[in-house]
Amino acid sequence: MKKSTYPIAAIVLLMLTMGCSESSEGQISIGSTAVDTSTLISDLDTPWEILWGPDNFLWFTERQGTVSRMNPANGQRTIILTIDDVFEYGEGGLLGMALHPDFQVQPYVYLVYNYTSGSSIKERLVRYSWDGNSLANQETLIEGISANSYHDGSRLVFGPDGKLYMSTGDAGNTGNSQNMNSLSGKILRINPDGSVPDDNPFSGSYVWSSGHRNAQGLTFSPDGILYSSEHGPDTDDELNIIETGRNYGWPQVAGFCDLPAETDFCNENNVREPLVVWTPTLAVAGISHYDHPDIPEWQNSILMTSLKAGKLVSLKLSGNGMAVVEQADWFVNHYGRLRDICVSPDGRVFLAVSNRDGRGTPRPGDDRIVEIRAVNSTGISTNQEENNTLKIVPNPVNGEATVHFSNGLKATEYAVYDQWGKILTRDKVNSTLLRINTGNFSSGNYFLKITGLAGTASSAFIVP
Repeated sequence: MKKSTYPIAAIVLLMLTMGCSESSEGQISIGSTAVDTSTLISDLDTPWEILWGPDNFLWFTERQGTVSRMNPANGQRTIILTIDDVFEYGEGGLLGMALHPDFQVQPYVYLVYNYTSGSSIKERLVRYSWDGNSLANQETLIEGISANSYHDGSRLVFGPDGKLYMSTGDAGNTGNSQNMNSLSGKILRINPDGSVPDDNPFSGSYVWSSGHRNAQGLTFSPDGILYSSEHGPDTDDELNIIETGRNYGWPQVAGFCDLPAETDFCNENNVREPLVVWTPTLAVAGISHYDHPDIPEWQNSILMTSLKAGKLVSLKLSGNGMAVVEQADWFVNHYGRLRDICVSPDGRVFLAVSNRDGRGTPRPGDDRIVEIRAVNSTGISTNQEENNTLKIVPNPVNGEATVHFSNGLKATEYAVYDQWGKILTRDKVNSTLLRINTGNFSSGNYFLKITGLAGTASSAFIVP
């Protein structure tokens, strides 16, 4: 068996069982931070992707072919699309989803799903338009990608460069991953209209990186680093940093380059080793970057769900984001299989429970979406309330704005978040008058949060 040493400075294994029954929820502790846990919606069937939308609703897919939009305040759900030609079998079906980063102007929703072509299973990337009530006007961007009843990848995420990144699995054919004429076993980089970006590393190709087995998690850090979680075989689940044009080794390499044949292949093929590997495997799934002060134990961490291991893993990053320095496990065997995760701009975390996927044991109410919220968190307000101690003038902001806030806040720091919860800028506060410049911001919705010794104040603003 290959070595499973973690390349990290410290490992903290916090086996959080919470001392309660399988169905119970309530207040628990993340380190010294008290958080509330609650089920927002139940009786789902294999939710695969959950996203926080710019409308402050949760958007999610179910593998059977439905896309839904849910109000997290009351759990009210509306099915906004059913795709009839989705082929759900084994691990396949309707999988990844992403919303255009300039959704207010270009209300596009991107989806990946499996379908049949003759006797073969294929994968298709499509784009729909949101009309305020439903998804319509399907456009096929890429199709004919080799797929299978397993190893389909299919996570979608937009990068800070405005490009769409998509993971694909090897479709059960290990030769696909090193075959540059195949889109399987890759990370793809795609223009929002479905064309190939001119600055991709391989001319005329969507391929951004190769040598992947089955990456089912993709997320960007605020600094623009792309991370992926990837299923290994019976060893070596991986957390990777995805770099332009790099090879990630599969099937010649699993995990680190630590066997003689692997070392030779790595040296000859520009292989990027993972940050962390897990043996035994966890069946790693969705990941999100967390960088919100409400749960300080998770700040500057990758939060990763796992299926087989049934736990949430927090991976504290180094200051430059290029290494994992601490690892901790949460909710071990509490909810069962965890498929995906998303973070809202106010620091709440949402988990997709996946016990009805054919490999789990459903519990009463499964499948479900669970919310984790810091107790007494003020979060980021999406409303301009009269009693808010923070005011942005002018709003909408076209260029520079002045921010006024109360002396009583004793402000120490401010941060600007985009509509996806990504921190765009953060700095110290030295007075009760602050100016923010939006000259480099795209059109859209943003949030300003000021943290002080006496609490927080926040406000939404618009860049037209």
